[in-house]
Amino acid sequence: MPETLAAARAELTKLRAVRSLGAALLLFVVISFLVAALDGWSAKGAIESNNPGLRPDFTATQAGLDGVLYGQLAVIVFGVLVGSCEYTSGLMPSSLLAVPRRGRLFLAKTLVAGAVTAALAVPVCVGCYLVTQTALGSHGASITAPGVPRALTGAVAYLTLMCLFALGSAMAARQAVGPLAVLLPMVLVGSHLLSLVRATRDLAEYLPDRAGTELLTIGSDQAARGMWVLVCWALVALAAGLVRCRRWDG
Repeated sequence: MPETLAAARAELTKLRAVRSLGAALLLFVVISFLVAALDGWSAKGAIESNNPGLRPDFTATQAGLDGVLYGQLAVIVFGVLVGSCEYTSGLMPSSLLAVPRRGRLFLAKTLVAGAVTAALAVPVCVGCYLVTQTALGSHGASITAPGVPRALTGAVAYLTLMCLFALGSAMAARQAVGPLAVLLPMVLVGSHLLSLVRATRDLAEYLPDRAGTELLTIGSDQAARGMWVLVCWALVALAAGLVRCRRWDG
């Protein structure tokens, strides 16, 4: 255990030292809050002007979580960079020299990435919800409204698991370009497009991001299923990353 804690402290030091990792986390905060504010202001204007463009299923409570869905793109980038930066920079041999047990090194990376993501996701998710409700003004909803606390908790879990899924994928690939080229389009449009086609609609429900969004959907009766699907994806990716780390690294 002391060795694992020492390895985790080293990973925290790397996180502070690598600017791209800090930039990804900063983007997560900025994008999430910016989208949260814009969503609230635009929805308020649409409501007060009776704009038919306002989506029929709009609710103030669900709108408070929209910013997180866009901010997750930066979380995915963060996870991929944590898993791949030492491969792309050629520093993995140095890391293995400092922490010879590869499983311990992998565990330290996973723990630090997950803990940092969860710790940042808590204030961001809560803050984004409050920003949206403030922007909505009299049309806003309380943070204690039915289903909101559960959805906020689910949002934190979703972001953390997506980060770990991205990390495991990057370590399995040992590079950043491939995982980013697959994960970002999947989250942006891939899962949505598949859900629109009858032949692939059922398949789309089992993709990590599509299943995981049930965690932050107010009143969803599929949250438990979505949680288990996303956990399975994250575990498979992490297992693949661990196997690749232990068997093929020099």
